[in-house]
Amino acid sequence: MTKGKVLQFRRGKQTVHEKHFLIEIEGINSKESAEKFVGKSVEWKSPAGKIIMGKVSAPHGNKGVIRAIFEKGLPGQAITTEVNIK
Repeated sequence: MTKGKVLQFRRGKQTVHEKHFLIEIEGINSKESAEKFVGKSVEWKSPAGKIIMGKVSAPHGNKGVIRAIFEKGLPGQAITTEVNIK
């Protein structure tokens, strides 16, 4: 299991994708190494204990950030919190 940190919603200039999040993985700093995580599952645990599952869809950019799509979307408080990548 690998730890990651939620950076931000996936967004454009005027749109925000509520179910898409950008995640930074510890120790990963290149696009090639981030591509190995595509297809793996991601889980975020809320302070109340609820677990929301997601899936890594693609790398984002050239610095090792990945894009994950969650089944229900995460609340705004999830930004800068930890996720587990299986």
